Amino acid sequence: MEHQNMIELKKLTKRYGDVVAVNDLNIHITQGEIFGFIGPNGAGKTTTIKMIGGILVPTVGDIRICDIAMAENPEAAKRRIGFIPDRPYLYEKLTGMEFLKFIADLYRMNPRDFLKKASEKLELFSLSDWSEELIESYSHGMKQRLIMASALLHEPEVIIVDEPMVGLDPLGIKLVKDLFKQLSEKGTTVFISTHTLQVAEDLCHRVGIINKGSLIAIGSPEKLKQDMPASDADLEDVFLKLTNSAI
Repeated sequence: MEHQNMIELKKLTKRYGDVVAVNDLNIHITQGEIFGFIGPNGAGKTTTIKMIGGILVPTVGDIRICDIAMAENPEAAKRRIGFIPDRPYLYEKLTGMEFLKFIADLYRMNPRDFLKKASEKLELFSLSDWSEELIESYSHGMKQRLIMASALLHEPEVIIVDEPMVGLDPLGIKLVKDLFKQLSEKGTTVFISTHTLQVAEDLCHRVGIINKGSLIAIGSPEKLKQDMPASDADLEDVFLKLTNSAI
């Protein structure tokens, strides 16, 4: 059975004056796929993520989420997305539960479903005991987990994640990896931008490598490694060779 394209990027380009931040990206990501997007600092990863999430408008090109054109119907497209930024932006004077209620209202969730789903997500991210505490009392890792809980609250079909492991302890990293695998098995599409090549190798069905705004390689981690002359190359070797990065 052919899987539906859940994220389609066609000729996606973002320019700031003469600077081309993202150059002519063409990527199709199917239902249930975990797609890793890797590249050096300044390569265009976050700019791409923000365009897919509908936060930045492309200079040229099209984005379709679940076959909905972001440019024509941004609200409907964004409703299909759970967006997890690299830094948690939270209203610190709210409790964890109040923040989830705020997010639920943004997504126009059915109030009857809210309590059940909020409790499930708080439990999943080990935040149940903190749900009535002010967010300002949370550690960085807890804030990151709350952002993830809020992004999954409306059970989106597409999850877009910028650097998901920043600030998480080893237990948190394992939780998030396992969660993405489970979501993928249920048909959720996950787009992950990451510096952590081990995460990409462990998790992703396919990886795209971006350098200076352009996609320079795409394929499964195995395929990218096979294309390298060294038979024992790992994804880090591939990445460094392709981007000519200094360690």
